[in-house]
Amino acid sequence: MESSRFQSFDDGSQPEKACERIAALRRIMAAEGLAAWVLPRTDAWKNEYLRACDERLAWLTGFTGSAGLLIVLEDQAALFVDGRYTLQAAEQVDTAVITVLPVADHRPADWLAQRLGDGERAGFDPWLMSRAEVRRWRSKLERKGAHFVPVLPDPVDTVWEDRPPPPEGEIFLHPVRFAGMTVAEKLELIRARVVEADADHVLITGTESTSWLFNIRGHDIPHTPVVLGWTLVPVEGMAELFVEPDKVSEEVSDALAEVAFIRPLQALDARLRELGEQGARVLVDEEHAAEELLRLLEDAGAMPVPGRDPCVLPKACKTEAERAGARAAHVRDGAALARFLCWLETAAADGSVDEIAAAIRLEEFRVDTAERAGEPLFDLSFDTISAAGPHGAIVHYRVTTRSNRPLKPGELYLVDSGGQYRDGTTDVTRTVFIGPPGMQPDAEMRRHYTLVLKGMIALSRVRFPKGTTGANLDVLARQFLWETGLDYDHGTGHGVGAFLSVHEGPQSISRIGHAEFRPGMITSNEPGFYLEGRYGIRIENLILCREPVRRAEGEREMMSFETLTLCPVDRRLIDPTLLDPGERAWLDGYHRHVREALSPLLEGDVEALAWLERACAPLTKG
Repeated sequence: MESSRFQSFDDGSQPEKACERIAALRRIMAAEGLAAWVLPRTDAWKNEYLRACDERLAWLTGFTGSAGLLIVLEDQAALFVDGRYTLQAAEQVDTAVITVLPVADHRPADWLAQRLGDGERAGFDPWLMSRAEVRRWRSKLERKGAHFVPVLPDPVDTVWEDRPPPPEGEIFLHPVRFAGMTVAEKLELIRARVVEADADHVLITGTESTSWLFNIRGHDIPHTPVVLGWTLVPVEGMAELFVEPDKVSEEVSDALAEVAFIRPLQALDARLRELGEQGARVLVDEEHAAEELLRLLEDAGAMPVPGRDPCVLPKACKTEAERAGARAAHVRDGAALARFLCWLETAAADGSVDEIAAAIRLEEFRVDTAERAGEPLFDLSFDTISAAGPHGAIVHYRVTTRSNRPLKPGELYLVDSGGQYRDGTTDVTRTVFIGPPGMQPDAEMRRHYTLVLKGMIALSRVRFPKGTTGANLDVLARQFLWETGLDYDHGTGHGVGAFLSVHEGPQSISRIGHAEFRPGMITSNEPGFYLEGRYGIRIENLILCREPVRRAEGEREMMSFETLTLCPVDRRLIDPTLLDPGERAWLDGYHRHVREALSPLLEGDVEALAWLERACAPLTKG
């Protein structure tokens, strides 16, 4: 089997060891006088994607999803997951040891409060929970007379004897030609927000924020080029960047010399104590910052000022350079996808291609297409979701050598993937029908696919006023599924960074998406439908929020979305009778744009060009 440059298909989880590992954890709990231990899947920076040395939840349970929380009691353990992972978690953990519970039906803090007695203590690692989270958990438990107590060192770390070492890799500069703003300009912007908050410093704890602010990137986390560090910015004077000193190159040190002092990560504790001695007022995002950081500040005598991380909003509203970079990255990415789907249509028709082979081939097309265009692929933006048949119903399925299955004729294949390019981050999902010429998807597949497509088109076409949130828009993508009694258990869209994380806020298109949309925000548009045991359908494009415009006949300025992703949707799966004239016109116009944008990069590839022409033909031609 061919190997991948950017992802592994090994199944490193060991659910069969959960019993002994949880037993070892319980022994430490007993010694500490704890009736419960609460373990969220995160790290000290509240990242979604983690270093191997921070994958405590996966090591303890076998569950490898990107979100989850474990509660261990003396006689039971429960893993709480959202709708993306209910099927995956049940398959990955030893259900004789761990009960899998959906968070939609069982709120973890409520569940624990019902099981603790008066005076009992539940422990947590204060580096893995934010101040706001601790406050909510403590409130729930104290109503029952129980206590929520910080414990260090983390007992999971104590029993994890073969814990991997942290990764190595230098920090590198992100050029202004891609970023669109200098570090000095960004610091000026942030200092103004600190003054508005009536603080004299801001402690920035998000890795994306630190990376964005200093125009730096790193190799700490797979697929996500952030720098693991903390930042302290005073209203006056030099900023301070706390990172691993061995990772700072001379080039980075020279570039930041006039704006920031670079200090070791371990120096943060002493610096926070100094702020306490000065009685400093420190702006801190309590929803994000680790509880331990707030404890350090308060114990030293500083005054934390609650407020939003001032980097989050300007980071989300992309500069003109970042918008241009995103468009350019999507052209290269779209050309790679076109070459892949052309190959797949023939290669997989007889069932000879499996999920891993397809994922590797897509990666190879991304690498080759980017090199041809002169902008090499830095990494994937996440492990490719390569899901055939029933695996498509597992929303965030990750193929391994153990789960790998062929793409069978007559089935659907869902591929969710993306690339990290120096000028932009991509994320795209397409669902295609597998089979030889003449074989057609059944009517149910086409109906479900077209209902999902209608939702994607509705979001793509919407116009909306200032103040609109993702919660306002979410229903547009679901309305056609709802009309037939169907739905999906994940958000419709997440924010995307600029050569940063593929999942970034503050905006999202979901029931809980309460951030206002603003020009420059890049968000995914990805409605879906999942039929357990048979198939999954998801169609995902990235969309850029445009500047507001007032039409001649209108009274108010309205914003809209520009679709960045350039990849045909599978016309074989569309039931044209379910589309209205406006939807057909949008789809034909989108495909025309895709063909025009991608054709120059496919010159010389006769097969791919011919495939693109067919895939982008007007729907009215059948």
